[in-house]
Amino acid sequence: MENQMMQALVWLGPRDMVQRAEPVPQLAAGEVLISVGAVGICGSELSGFLGHNSLRVPPLIMGHECAGQVLQVTEGLFATGEVAKIGARVTFNPLIVCGTCDRCLAGRSNLCRRRQLVGAHRPGGFAQYVAVPARQCYPLPEHLSLVAGSLAEPLACSIRAVVHSGVKPQERLLILGAGPIGLCALAAAQVQGVEEIIVSDLAPQRLEIAKRWGAREVINAREQDVVAFIQERYPGGVNSVIDAVGATPVRAQAIRAVVPGGRVVLIGLHDEESVLPANYMIRQEITVIGSFAYTDADFAKAIDLLVRGVVQPSADWLEERPLSDGPSAFAELVEGKARAAKIVLTPAIPLDGATEHHNEN
Repeated sequence: MENQMMQALVWLGPRDMVQRAEPVPQLAAGEVLISVGAVGICGSELSGFLGHNSLRVPPLIMGHECAGQVLQVTEGLFATGEVAKIGARVTFNPLIVCGTCDRCLAGRSNLCRRRQLVGAHRPGGFAQYVAVPARQCYPLPEHLSLVAGSLAEPLACSIRAVVHSGVKPQERLLILGAGPIGLCALAAAQVQGVEEIIVSDLAPQRLEIAKRWGAREVINAREQDVVAFIQERYPGGVNSVIDAVGATPVRAQAIRAVVPGGRVVLIGLHDEESVLPANYMIRQEITVIGSFAYTDADFAKAIDLLVRGVVQPSADWLEERPLSDGPSAFAELVEGKARAAKIVLTPAIPLDGATEHHNEN
């Protein structure tokens, strides 16, 4: 598809995103070209859209929560079997790592010193086509929709946050934020046997979703003080907290709501910097840990949970829109006007003309 053009959403700067023609990505050795069938809008991309995320520099095609079908393949593939076949239905791990640095060799590949993220360091999936290394791809069973496949990435993030929380089945977990990451963390924690899960958010409709997903209690943070609610209902605090928002006041809530010696997991990326009560944290021996992305094992587990139907792309929390609605979807999400907790864009490009592409470089 050399010299051919595709439609893509291009972020040009704060609150400035347009759909326009862009060159179809050219494949390097070991890469595949994917016809994007579904691509989710991530909270980190919303902060990028606002110009608050240092990882993303315009002009950029964002989009890292993707699923689609393989359209072209190259020689030198690391993947084998059905993933490397034209027409294969796949999702992909967008975090590209070197595999040789000290962090990769220590089993912490998400902290690779040379990591690159599709949709940040290289063009992403808010487009008709995206190029990724074949070794990043995971096959999807026929019964699993591409929209469901696009949820593997955010679910993998949530799985890792729950692991970091260290919460045990008999303990209490507070999740701050009922957006996609918070909801997926709720599902992942329940799979681990945790029953006492409290969820807070500003949006009543998101709290209703959390209830339906099995939250023991919900807190409307617009109407109630979260810390006061926790201390009244659970004197002494909860055992673990996952902050899936990332705003400074919410990070402070997390620290005040946890028991002495408890654990706070920060996964939300809203504010670049926050001033936190350090002396209180020291005196209460509160562990604060960041949770970034996922390992290959987390990603594989996310796909397994999707296959098992633990998380499903139902209309009560997820909305599908065409790629052309991308700019308006971003605007609605940052303004808090979106009906759904999650918006997935569906370019839905046919596979006519699929070919094997050989690159001798």
